Amino acid sequence: MTSDPTPAATTGPAGTTGPAPTPWIERYRPTRNSWELGIYGGVFLPSPNHEFYAPDLNISGFGHQPLARAGADLGLRAGYYPLSFLGLELEGGLMPIKVADGSRATMYAFRPVVLAQLPYRIAPFLRAGVGMLGISSTALGKDIDPSFNIGGGVKFYINRLLALRLDIVDNIATAYGVGRDRSNNLEILLGLSLRLGKKPKQEPAPQRSLIDSDLDGLYDPGQKGVAPADEDACPQQPGPRENRGCPWLDSDGDGMYDPGQGGVPAADVDACPQQPGPRENRGCPLLDSDGDILLDPGQPVSADKIDACPKEPGPIALQGCPDSDNDKIPNRFDKCPTEPETVNQYQDADGCADEVPKAVEQISGVLEGIYFDVDKDTIKPKSKATLDRALEVLKKFNTTRWRIAGHTDSDGNREHNLDLSLRRAGAVRQYLIDRGIDGSRLTAQGYGPDEPIDSNATKKGKARNRRIEFKLD
Repeated sequence: MTSDPTPAATTGPAGTTGPAPTPWIERYRPTRNSWELGIYGGVFLPSPNHEFYAPDLNISGFGHQPLARAGADLGLRAGYYPLSFLGLELEGGLMPIKVADGSRATMYAFRPVVLAQLPYRIAPFLRAGVGMLGISSTALGKDIDPSFNIGGGVKFYINRLLALRLDIVDNIATAYGVGRDRSNNLEILLGLSLRLGKKPKQEPAPQRSLIDSDLDGLYDPGQKGVAPADEDACPQQPGPRENRGCPWLDSDGDGMYDPGQGGVPAADVDACPQQPGPRENRGCPLLDSDGDILLDPGQPVSADKIDACPKEPGPIALQGCPDSDNDKIPNRFDKCPTEPETVNQYQDADGCADEVPKAVEQISGVLEGIYFDVDKDTIKPKSKATLDRALEVLKKFNTTRWRIAGHTDSDGNREHNLDLSLRRAGAVRQYLIDRGIDGSRLTAQGYGPDEPIDSNATKKGKARNRRIEFKLD
């Protein structure tokens, strides 16, 4: 009988010790220096082009005849396996079959085989060998031919004594006729093998050992032979050895452990054991002093969750700062916290009600008196008075921001006019920058012919459409 590798000893439930269970796929697997004796049965499928006959020149027409498409196949085999994955086998079999003329024939086979297999309980294998195939028949005479057999299959080791196997074998022999043709004669075989070999090692019976009720590696108290360091202070609750087998306490249930317990990593110690809090804050709750959902500064949260006014509740949109007049300017930046801002593009950031100064209004909109050379962005000298008037307003009201818009009539290509209008607006912007205005206060934009204020069907209308506009931004 074959033997399995001796499993390693393990500790089982309730402190029992014994061999570890062998994995199913390795149980009863083949071993080295073993024998297998078997029988098989199946189907023999001869080639229609076989050469299993002996010509008799004394009998007219005596010679090749086809065999039946299939016949029975019975045989014996013996194998020796010096290695678990490699074996040598001898097979002998009989294949009763009919001849085309209705008579009976008996074929027989004898072949040595080399077999390579995977050494597991389910063992696919490949096989190859040489041998002899013969026939005895009144119609075909007696003949025996050399053959080469190749094939494969799979074994299943049922237990230590028995194995099932399936073989598919191609017997390659000479073919009928002149030339070097070969015939292929197929066998499909199902077999049962008796396994012989070394007796398996006797597995020791499980033995009672020390009791570890909670299976944490420390033993219940009161047992003989238990060292003090191995005794469990909490035998019904598993816990780490560093805490004498007791579970680590987490009083507030936040995943961080109460301080003063053995073996707790420093990163897991709860700085606030009675109040749940995130790990990022060492187990302490996050503070929101004013109760506005945003959290007090200095805590481990992203910037968008930090309260800029931790003592005064306010909306999230204003970083938690109050806005008494609801003008969306927090009180801390609002010069008039009880009076809402007048949104008119003039000093809209100070939080106070105001009116646009008349001087600013006078240069808002179409700025008459700015002229350019035809189809160019060159400012004509006669535009200086108008531009200098705008320049003085921008210097006086130095917090205002402006959009300078250029427009053209509809003559010519639209794309060209868009570019021309942008260059003209840019020329006006540069004029003001060159005379001391901060460029960040000015934006140039070209609209080409897309926003006319008069008809492009008349000369006067076209002239009105060619314009520069100033708008508070």
